[in-house]
Amino acid sequence: MQPRADRHRGRLPAAWLVRTPAPDRPTALVVFAAVSLTEAFDDIGAAFAAQHPGVRVVFNFGGSQNLRTQLEQGATADVFAAANLAEMDRAVAASLVTSGSVRIFMTNQLVVIVPAANPAQIHSLTDLTRPGLKLVLAAPEVPAGQYARVLLRNLDAIFGAGYEAQVLANVVSNEDNVRQAVAKVQLGEADAAIVYASDAVAAPTLRTLAIPASANVVARYPIAVLSAAAQPDLATAFVQMVLAPDGQAILRKWGFTPVD
Repeated sequence: MQPRADRHRGRLPAAWLVRTPAPDRPTALVVFAAVSLTEAFDDIGAAFAAQHPGVRVVFNFGGSQNLRTQLEQGATADVFAAANLAEMDRAVAASLVTSGSVRIFMTNQLVVIVPAANPAQIHSLTDLTRPGLKLVLAAPEVPAGQYARVLLRNLDAIFGAGYEAQVLANVVSNEDNVRQAVAKVQLGEADAAIVYASDAVAAPTLRTLAIPASANVVARYPIAVLSAAAQPDLATAFVQMVLAPDGQAILRKWGFTPVD
């Protein structure tokens, strides 16, 4: 029989074993944000992560109404940034956020976008009434869709009663969010769409038609820390960055109008 030491040759006593600690997982800050904020918030999120080592900003972009519904149904997040006050007010009413924490962090306005080749030859807002034109809007329950319909009512005062009805008769699709409306134009599935000015900045190959300031709609975007935030301190810091000069400069770069 071999000596005991020979039988255990190559094995280390338990006391000598060294366990390698598992790598620290980054802390996730979850932000639910209107899809029109995608590029701007991606940039802000990268800047925030650079200033907070060990923090990873996770975004869920979508229509504001869908995001609020997800939160009501139990989705967990730290920050909510909506494209209109109505969805934020509903979030406050549902106790998802506290009313005192809501801040308006920038504004947006509407433009008409058309493909670069402009096959339908749309050169003015009155061209949107032409029969057979394929127009795409965000759905009526989507903030961008609500704003677009207010805009059309406002344009009745400029172009005459009936303008709104004639334009709406050309709507071939109502999309779940504004970026889907942009995509329809990019893919050549629509002749035009009414979207945010920031969407046009994010899609520079498309042409735009300006809208008279007297008829245009100012979209005010609110942001707030969620009541059930897992990272309330980081959430507050993220909101502060959005409101700070650096965050506002990023928003301006992507076509938004910063708040004073």
